[in-house]
Amino acid sequence: MTSHSGLAALAHGAVLSPFTQLRRLLDGIAPGHERPLDLTVGEPREAMPPFVVERLAEAAADLAKYPPIRGTMELRQAIAAWSGRRYGAAAALDPEREVLPLNGSREGLFLAALPAAGRKRTKGRPAVLMCNPYYSAYIAAALAVDAEAIYLNATAATGHLPDLDAIAGDTALLERTVAFYLCSPANPQGAVASPAYLARALELARAHDFLLFVDECYSEIYGAEPPTGALAVAAGTHERFRNLVVFNSLSKRSNLPGLRSGFCAGDAGFLETFAEIRNMCAPQLPGPTQHASAAVWSDEAHVVANRAAYQQKYDVCDRLLAGRYGYGRPAGGFFLWLDVHNFGGARDATVTLWKRAGVKVLPGAFLAQAGRDGTNPGANYVRLALVHDAATVAKALERFVVVLA
Repeated sequence: MTSHSGLAALAHGAVLSPFTQLRRLLDGIAPGHERPLDLTVGEPREAMPPFVVERLAEAAADLAKYPPIRGTMELRQAIAAWSGRRYGAAAALDPEREVLPLNGSREGLFLAALPAAGRKRTKGRPAVLMCNPYYSAYIAAALAVDAEAIYLNATAATGHLPDLDAIAGDTALLERTVAFYLCSPANPQGAVASPAYLARALELARAHDFLLFVDECYSEIYGAEPPTGALAVAAGTHERFRNLVVFNSLSKRSNLPGLRSGFCAGDAGFLETFAEIRNMCAPQLPGPTQHASAAVWSDEAHVVANRAAYQQKYDVCDRLLAGRYGYGRPAGGFFLWLDVHNFGGARDATVTLWKRAGVKVLPGAFLAQAGRDGTNPGANYVRLALVHDAATVAKALERFVVVLA
């Protein structure tokens, strides 16, 4: 959807979420197993930090106060300190100017498009670039500012990340680009952007003065090597975080999707404007949530345990999926992106799995749009969220393999 009707389409609900599309696809079809298994929603089921409820209670009195929209200094300092530990001293954030807490990263990813579009004058309609498949907040953001959404296909041929060389020569497009949404580790493919890749993306952002928005919500779920962060790459440049904003949250790292606690960090000038926009219309992070979040960002023991649990699940995947469906152990995140083109493609395979095995997966076509070449990169894939325990994952994959043999 790239016409000037984008804003109207958003307002009238014409843009459907992947889960609405899935519900309609399977409407009226009974599951083919007495115990259905749902692998569609990326809602972590591992244990949350044991101290969270206690920390929330400690700050219960703050519920009687309006919480600060820019976050408490306690929380901003905890996030800044975490960044320094995770990405090195050079990437340590200034808690006063380079950190902005969010009511979950999704609202930040959406609202950040407002100042991104407002800061740059373009000849012709503004454009928002995004990895394709994409997270729904990216396309909603583009439509909200009535920008043209440019879908950059991320396929096996491009390492499951957008091909930066393919757009680098399109000066006309880059000159009207106001933002580029990139996800690393990628949802759903699990690909991780290298330092060189991130440096190249940042170079394009600075050369054409658009914002590089890097969604790093899966940064703490990985195998052998921790993914490089965009902050670490930018910190090694003369211009530090200019034109860069990263987004992260406690949802996946700490199994706290219901806490609705995240942050964005980077370009101080941009964040100043963004903070004022949020002060006008965005939800504050409740005081007890800010206090608990500071404690969670300061603790790594539960994160290490969380990673270990996911590695056990990937051990199951290695055993059951090796040599099938284009499977390879992802570098990051907790999704499988499986090639089902031999079974009729994403939609047909999804219906077959539900009808015959009671296993619910998400068609990759619902997570993407037709890219610049006219093809939908998710048409032949299904996404599976490995959020259940290892035994349940094994049961689901065993049914998957039997049906799609």
